[in-house]
Amino acid sequence: MTTPDAAELRRRTQDLLAAHPPVTTDRTDFLRARFDAGLAWVHYPAGLGGLDAPRSLQPVVDAELAAAGAPDNDSRRIGIGLGMAAPTILGYGTDEQKQRFLRPLWVGEEVWCQLFSEPGAGSDLAALGTRAVRDGEDWVVDGQKVWTSSAHLARWAILIARTDPDQPKHRGISYFICDMTDPGIEVRPLRQITGEAEFNEVFLTGVRIPDSRRLGPVGEGWKVAQTTLMNERVSIGGARIAREGGMIGPVARTWRERPELRTHDLHQRLLTLWVEAEVARLTGTRLRQQLVAGQPGPEGSGMKLAFARLNQEISGLEVELLGQEGLLYSDWAMRRPEIVDFTGRDAGYRYLRSKGNSIEGGTSEVLLNIVAERVLGLPVEPRNDKDVAWKDLAR
Repeated sequence: MTTPDAAELRRRTQDLLAAHPPVTTDRTDFLRARFDAGLAWVHYPAGLGGLDAPRSLQPVVDAELAAAGAPDNDSRRIGIGLGMAAPTILGYGTDEQKQRFLRPLWVGEEVWCQLFSEPGAGSDLAALGTRAVRDGEDWVVDGQKVWTSSAHLARWAILIARTDPDQPKHRGISYFICDMTDPGIEVRPLRQITGEAEFNEVFLTGVRIPDSRRLGPVGEGWKVAQTTLMNERVSIGGARIAREGGMIGPVARTWRERPELRTHDLHQRLLTLWVEAEVARLTGTRLRQQLVAGQPGPEGSGMKLAFARLNQEISGLEVELLGQEGLLYSDWAMRRPEIVDFTGRDAGYRYLRSKGNSIEGGTSEVLLNIVAERVLGLPVEPRNDKDVAWKDLAR
């Protein structure tokens, strides 16, 4: 099949709209039809929501659909599936796994979560202690995970567990797809400083996972997880946004609408952060263009670092700009939200929630090491546990 160009993608999109008018077509039916037409993510293989087209042509499809008022798949609600599970399944899944999981994932019929971090293995994720023991055609999993976004909504989870404690920590891990409705899974909310509980802790007790839901070879889960983690950092720090999108937007809007709040010092700080936010946005655009040539690399860690720092500095400036109003907080009610809405909430929420940006998706300290070693080529930090069996590590 010839690789589609922009004109061909526009034609295919118009054919989709003609066959499934957004005004009269059920939302889910339209999204399924879009996936089947190869217009979900055009760079994916034909038959899996794509057309083997260049990634850079996706905006052509998106613009046509937006102009026609077509529904989207609410990417904020299913971001873990789209940004982390899907590329991992595409890279390491069997044909059966790709056919089973990618369509309902993209359409949003099935929400995903990530069972990676543990109470004793957050920054040092490879030290994880959740065990998966082979029992015939199944793996029996016992352990605890933490900081699990959307676990209270999820049908499926991407899970890494230790399958060989006699191997060094990076080499005794395997990667699984876990059904969150299976017996032995308990999800408990973790209430955050915002008052909400978008995060959870997850307890796994005797959970049976068929070997057919393993991604990649036994013992090579750390390699598979790198695909997940690199894509996670790009999806967090390199998301496609318009100018003055994200956190800088509400501050700039307040500045224009409330001249009585302005001071010279705040003006200088706002200008600096506006420029930095625009540089980060354009850098994210360049990073996405580079992805046309392959999978994301460690550069995404740099983007995620900038995202965390900028969000925290911008939200701090916003609270200061608003003065006494910035000290107000609208609602401490305990909720378990479906999405994280930075721009739809008040300044106090943005200030508190942004503190988590330097932890989620890899702590800033760990990402600094990745950038130093894998981007800048600086000497590797000395580690004395790389060749020690996990069971012999001090805890």
